[in-house]
Amino acid sequence: MKTNPGRFFEDYRLGEVIAHAVPRTVSGGERALYHALYPARHAFYSSDEFARASGLSAAPIDDLIAFHIVFGKTVPDISLNAVANLGYAEGRWLKPVWPGDTLRSESEVIGLKENSNRNSGVVWVRTRGLNQRDEAVMDYVRWVMVRKRDPAASAPDTAIPKLAPTVAAADLVVPEGLNFTRYDFTLAGEPHRWGDYAMGEKIDHVDGVTVEESEHMLATRLWQNTAKVHFDATNREDGRRLIYGGHVISLARALSFNGLANAQMIVALNAGAHANPCFSGDTVRAWSEVLDKAETPAPGVGALRLRLVAVKHGAEPFAVKGEDGKYRRNVLLDLDYWALVPM
Repeated sequence: MKTNPGRFFEDYRLGEVIAHAVPRTVSGGERALYHALYPARHAFYSSDEFARASGLSAAPIDDLIAFHIVFGKTVPDISLNAVANLGYAEGRWLKPVWPGDTLRSESEVIGLKENSNRNSGVVWVRTRGLNQRDEAVMDYVRWVMVRKRDPAASAPDTAIPKLAPTVAAADLVVPEGLNFTRYDFTLAGEPHRWGDYAMGEKIDHVDGVTVEESEHMLATRLWQNTAKVHFDATNREDGRRLIYGGHVISLARALSFNGLANAQMIVALNAGAHANPCFSGDTVRAWSEVLDKAETPAPGVGALRLRLVAVKHGAEPFAVKGEDGKYRRNVLLDLDYWALVPM
């Protein structure tokens, strides 16, 4: 058989390193399509001149474009037969990605656990995105629930990795040369500096975006994400295509501009959960909470640790979990990340 049915849970081995196929050379086309798909307006990724005034040679590719490309490479080997992508941890953006860079991905299996129903199991992988010089541009851990080929098949021994709850502020990587001492708040769109945000502050980002079938399908193809649940309507009993979780992340991040326009660069992903499924027709709204603040060695550059929550229209404001400790039905995404802001 020459076709590839994808890996099932019993096919993974602890410590295995998987080199993912099909490197991708990035161009300005990815940026244009990204900004067409999402209401992305952060000045740092929109203007070469703004980025030059901030100490870089030009505007790099949006941080989430790099994430989507690196993630998409992994899907045929990690989540083609996924039930759901469950979470993220220990993610760091290590180098800017520029038009002309070629990205590839590799993943190490760091954890395995069969589910009690024996129909599926959870696979933990640490993925690295590398450029054409074999430099790591980002790495992160994610875990995904994967179907078994045969429920009666023996499963790998259980091994659950111990993951850090957050990326320490001292471990954040600030791009070489970044300097916000000449930051233009007028061009950026808001006057709010690092010192204007208080820990515990919550920000309603006000706006909403209704998910269209055509847009999420275009986005998933753009990132070469081949997971069956996103494409094949017969793959789910309800006959609905599940929206790629990264699409929700990018929508929420773009919506966060209203209140966090100066949170220019995502540099770390502490944790994340796709709490409930998103489908075409859902209207996504977002709010953020300031969890922590840190200074960086770069001139004029501070860091905010932010909790970004995406919800369906009609969700109770600033509510995440019920009294039972479970996510409320209208919560789509709960993301914990570090972003760089001017001081």
